[in-house]
Amino acid sequence: MTGQGPRPTAEVLIVGAGPAGLLLAIELRLAGVDTVVIERHPQRPDHCRGFNLNARALDLLARRGLADRLIAEGWQVPHAAFSGLPVTLTLADARTDHPYSLGIPQTRVEEVLEAHALALGADIRRGHELRALAQDSESVTATVAAAGREHRIRAAYLVGCDGGRSTVRRQTGIDFPGTPATAFSLLGDVELADPAALPFGTSTGPGGSVLVIPRPGYVRIITGDRQPPADRDEPVTLDLLRSAVGEALGRPVDLRAARWTTRFGNAARQAASYVRGRVVLAGDAAHIHPPAGAIGVNVALDDAFNLGWKLAATVRGTAPAHLLDSYHVERHAAGARVLADTRAQVLLGTADDRLGPLVDLFTRLARHSAGNRALAETVTGLDTRYGTHPDTAHPWLGRLAPDLALRTGQGPTRVSELLASGRGLLLDLTGGSALRASSSAIPVSAIPVSAIPVSSSAAGWADRVTTVTASCPEHPWLHAVLLRPDGHTAWLRSADGDRPDRSDGLPQALRHWFGEATGDRPTAA
Repeated sequence: MTGQGPRPTAEVLIVGAGPAGLLLAIELRLAGVDTVVIERHPQRPDHCRGFNLNARALDLLARRGLADRLIAEGWQVPHAAFSGLPVTLTLADARTDHPYSLGIPQTRVEEVLEAHALALGADIRRGHELRALAQDSESVTATVAAAGREHRIRAAYLVGCDGGRSTVRRQTGIDFPGTPATAFSLLGDVELADPAALPFGTSTGPGGSVLVIPRPGYVRIITGDRQPPADRDEPVTLDLLRSAVGEALGRPVDLRAARWTTRFGNAARQAASYVRGRVVLAGDAAHIHPPAGAIGVNVALDDAFNLGWKLAATVRGTAPAHLLDSYHVERHAAGARVLADTRAQVLLGTADDRLGPLVDLFTRLARHSAGNRALAETVTGLDTRYGTHPDTAHPWLGRLAPDLALRTGQGPTRVSELLASGRGLLLDLTGGSALRASSSAIPVSAIPVSAIPVSSSAAGWADRVTTVTASCPEHPWLHAVLLRPDGHTAWLRSADGDRPDRSDGLPQALRHWFGEATGDRPTAA
């Protein structure tokens, strides 16, 4: 817990208490992994970097029961953020349980995640900075500075969630190839002396454009930095921001009371490897990209959700040999798509007449319902599909399964409730025996694993996979489905004759994602 003295060991040490680090701590603690999080800042910054959770992030958080409290506090916008096109990408027909973007401060998201991580027993230490790390075949040793003194923490694994300038990435020697920044923008959270002087949205002038985003009690202003200094870390003053806005619009605008100012560029880089021995990268430590599409925090959460259950199984010794490496395989490919998508949006928004035909083409595509849906699902990650699947494979395979409404012997429930524990889930939807419990008043999510009958084909994985017998009226063609702890479909059997998914593939899928059955695992000599 916060405030305790340093412990010399941990099973997993997470560097960075941003969204990725905090969600990863939650995932690891759900599996009972001893987790320490260190954060160099003594307290959370009072400024807010982002204000957006997209549909994909909300779908994932809902699988742990974390979405509703955020949704209750935010405001819903029924479209996806996309830069460079004069058309809105609607989410009304997208494959998601949350067809909207949620406006909510990133600081609030972090508060909710941190409170949940602490409640689960994570050890979060603020004001602790990583100075060095070294790994061998059995552990990672981190040198950490706090309160003017250094100490060491030895962990089985170390995860760098420490941002785009990641110390973990540099110390581990992981390459960070990509494109350097070629253009810069200024950002300021300020007040307008005259609110009528600058309307919300984008205003253009002889020297460029200015984007104004309303915030509670102030506005966020973004405009081009036409003459960035040689030192990109040189502070952005209110006078500099005021001058840049005036140059862009060709008229003065009185800006006051700066809360936060910064400079950012359009660099796009990605770590060559997300896993190097016992060191792993997630979030901005693994990839940086232009802010187009407001995707940053959402991709960081996606990384953590994919990594958590895999790292936990690796620490526990139940994971198949390839499982941790599959984090790199799946999320590196997803990260590469994010870099490509954000760079494309930057290009579409560039003031270059040569790009006019391309903008026109994308605009016409986005005005068709199918094209609009495809673009919306692409830029939000809703089209994420892990693995390679033949054209004959069922379209759910590899994708996040819908939050199915189910009927069980204990009453109605949903997939999201059954996944909240962080375990794998096998749904038997063929009308088998009802769930047994001592009282029908007990919710399905609270029924102990011992009270749930496990089919013979999955009995050897009962310590890692919960089997539930239920019916699914919305999808009567669905006979059985195996979900990974992150909710992605690993195997299914359906009545679709055009896509005959073989039932004898279940043991193979269980071994592939959850390791050997309990009786088949080798024991220590």
